[in-house]
Formats: sequence, C-alpha cells, structure tokens
Amino acid sequence: MAANISYGSGIPSDAELRLCGDVSGAKRAVELGVSEWFNSLEFAGSGAKAIAVDPDPEKIAEMRHRAERAELTVQCLQADLADLGDITSATVEVVVASHTIIDVEDLGRLLRQVHRILKPSMPFVIAVPHPFAEVNAGHPYGSTARTIGDWFTALGRSNFRVDQVKELGVSPTEPIPTTLVLRARKEGS
Repeated sequence: MAANISYGSGIPSDAELRLCGDVSGAKRAVELGVSEWFNSLEFAGSGAKAIAVDPDPEKIAEMRHRAERAELTVQCLQADLADLGDITSATVEVVVASHTIIDVEDLGRLLRQVHRILKPSMPFVIAVPHPFAEVNAGHPYGSTARTIGDWFTALGRSNFRVDQVKELGVSPTEPIPTTLVLRARKEGS
C-alpha cells in the first residue's frame, strides 16, 4: 500500500505522484525532518515501520503526541538530520524530506548518511521550494537557493541517480512552479 505523503499545500500527494512505492508489510520508511504534514503518520498508517528524525525536541514531541492520538507507532529520533547513526545501514526502503532539508549546510554529509541507510535501488524523495520561484531582478537564479543543477550534482556525487523530476504548483494564476520534487535512487551498496 502506498502512503499518501504530502509534498506541499496545493501540490499533488504521493497517491497521485507515486514516488515512494509500496510501504506496507512493515517496510522501513524515514521522514527526514518532521514536516508540517507529519508524513511519518502516513507511513505508519500504510503499514510501514515509520521513523521520524528531527533535531527539534518540540517537533519530536508533537509527532509522538499525534502518533499516540492516532494509535500509530512511529519511532522518533531526536538527532541532527545528517546524524543517522541510530539507523542500521541498508535497512530502509524509502526516505522522504518534504521541505525539511532546504537550509542544510553540509548537504554532502546528509546525502552520504541517507545513502548509507537506504537499501540498494531504493528511493530518496526530496521536496523543496522551486529554486526559480524567488527569482527577480534583485535575486538572480541561484542566489537564494540551491539550483536544480546543484541538487543533481550533490545527489550524483553521493551515488544517487535522479529518475524523477516534478516541477509543481503551476496554475492559471501562478505561472512559475512553486515546488520541486526529486526522486533519487541509491546506486551501489
């Protein structure tokens, strides 16, 4: 069963985009940074062994509270997003970071840790504000956020292969995409 993961307000969920795959049968699924949509609850409700990682104790406490109220089990780890040492290598089927790794300074370290915990060929799904959305005369492309090329380069250097790129949020009133969603698969072991 696929989890109905959210990638942003007004953005199609994973029920439509189908980037995470089937997580039922206690497959291990990590929410890297607790998003405002609490995607770990969706993973747990779909039959996954959900793990939420966040450095903020308040977000972890809120996740625990929501999981308890929903009668779901979510393993909550209060840790730096690039410190995934509590998760055994090559044991995770999917990692999702929905608007939670935008400001990570050492992106390479974070990507190496995600690569370590994922099983081979499994997906890492990243949603961020589209880097073109903030472009104007005072803020040229790439001056305020990582570009699409920056994401591709960082993922490639960490032995990920991007196989899906979604530029979402375009509408009759919003001609520029608001959200970039990338699915990258772990290569190697």
